[in-house]
Amino acid sequence: MIFLLLAVELVINLFDLKKVTILDIAKELNITFSTVARALNDHPAISAATKQSVRETAERLGYRPNKVASSLRSGKTKIIGILVPRLDVSFFSSVVHGVEGVMNENGYTILLYQSQESLKQENKGIETFLRSRVDGIIASISLETEVAGSYAEIRDRNIPLAFFDRVPPELNVPSVTIDDYRGGFMATEHLIASGYRRIVHINQYRNINIFNERLRGYLDALERYGIPVDERLIIRGDFSLEFGRQCVRDLLAEGIDFDAVFTLEDFTAMGVVQELKASGKRIPEEVGVVGFANEAFTSLVSPTISTVDQRTVEMGEEIARLFLKLLKKGDYYKHKPEKLVLEPKLLIRESSSRRHFPPSSGR
Repeated sequence: MIFLLLAVELVINLFDLKKVTILDIAKELNITFSTVARALNDHPAISAATKQSVRETAERLGYRPNKVASSLRSGKTKIIGILVPRLDVSFFSSVVHGVEGVMNENGYTILLYQSQESLKQENKGIETFLRSRVDGIIASISLETEVAGSYAEIRDRNIPLAFFDRVPPELNVPSVTIDDYRGGFMATEHLIASGYRRIVHINQYRNINIFNERLRGYLDALERYGIPVDERLIIRGDFSLEFGRQCVRDLLAEGIDFDAVFTLEDFTAMGVVQELKASGKRIPEEVGVVGFANEAFTSLVSPTISTVDQRTVEMGEEIARLFLKLLKKGDYYKHKPEKLVLEPKLLIRESSSRRHFPPSSGR
């Protein structure tokens, strides 16, 4: 095997004549390249003094281990594929930041791919990961992913797989999410406690579990406090700044009475705020607004936007730790999959800080 590793290094380094190899270290120390290879891999047959000498020489010469050779030896690439819907949303970039920190501490590199909310791009990303021989995949599904076909294939090939945030319910694999139901309930309850009663909820038209759970939380909060459900106040569509603006324009044009808006995410909430201001509505005196995700801009705009914090960096750290723990156990799918659910945090800001009314059933 050592001869094979040396051959791999020499072939790859033909394209970089300045790159230091194991053979260069061996010549420098006047020892065999097999001794150098074993010393670099902490082989017990090599003395501590020789290991120290080899490591010092390797550092002085600027030797960097070749990952291809290492992967041939161990059968592992030490690369984890991370598949996210979008990186222009700080939620996903913050989760990736959390994942990357933990993975780097444990000697792993991440390979990142965006699906751009497209099933086609998602499948392309999965193919890229498989060709790159990643040691496992951590993903959050796209909006177009209605069945988990490609992900089921990953599991069937015994490649470690875990999900965060958006999880296909039919796949029984490890995951880290927040309690989206609780987040939806908390946001709606807060608006009720602030005296709002005609609460609009803007949600997605696609069958994504986390958005359905936020809607369920909204509905249960209304029921808990005796507020009838008005189907005209439940709006389904896309989530975007422009869609938030359009929802407000439509509500006002149709003369539908409302005094608060709870949106499924923060970009839509920002659109709502912009259109309410453009139409002369006072926030929060006339209309309260609560978003979801705690995007960075929500604390910077005027008024600042109340939102539900999804604990993004912590979510990334937790899925990475869970993933690595299962990798170390071996036989990844033999163990019962852990499904960690984080508690959301309600961040009350200017957009909903009206005088407080204690919520009570039947008001």
